[in-house]
Amino acid sequence: MSRISTTAIATIIAAGVAVLAGAAISADKYTVQISGGLAFSEFKGYEDWPLISTSDNNGKFAAIFGNPVMMDALRAGVPGNGKPFPDGAKMAKIHWSPKTQEAYPGPPKVLGTQANADFMVKDSKRFADSGGWGWGSFDYDAASDTFTPATEADTPPQGHDASCGFACHSLVKSRDYVFTEYAHR
Repeated sequence: MSRISTTAIATIIAAGVAVLAGAAISADKYTVQISGGLAFSEFKGYEDWPLISTSDNNGKFAAIFGNPVMMDALRAGVPGNGKPFPDGAKMAKIHWSPKTQEAYPGPPKVLGTQANADFMVKDSKRFADSGGWGWGSFDYDAASDTFTPATEADTPPQGHDASCGFACHSLVKSRDYVFTEYAHR
């Protein structure tokens, strides 16, 4: 092989590696899935869902959002009216580490770096063994701007299927396994 050919091949290989490395770093969050469980893509558009409520979970701020099916059910009084959430109801709970906004009076605690995204979907056929709900938790890495499925090392520990939230949510079986209460407006 001539010197030009070797240099050209090396350049092409280096460019290919750079492209692949860049693709791994900038992976689309909607391609992430829990093995045997929920896919991030099932919640596409959650960023624009209405706010149900907020909470403070173990020192992290959380905002809980609902898709139109969930919002309609909450406005109709579910679960307080004794009815279950309908199939197709979805929630997204996003956690952020707080930070102090030093430049503002107070100074207030505000949203800092995102920690994760947790999801719930009601599908009584697909998730018959877990109260009709499927759960998924995805950790966020700010440095790479990527999500990965949560693991048993997380707090709370996350299993490797869509019933990973069932044990914890069984505490609110009488509320159709939903902790979040619709905040008064």
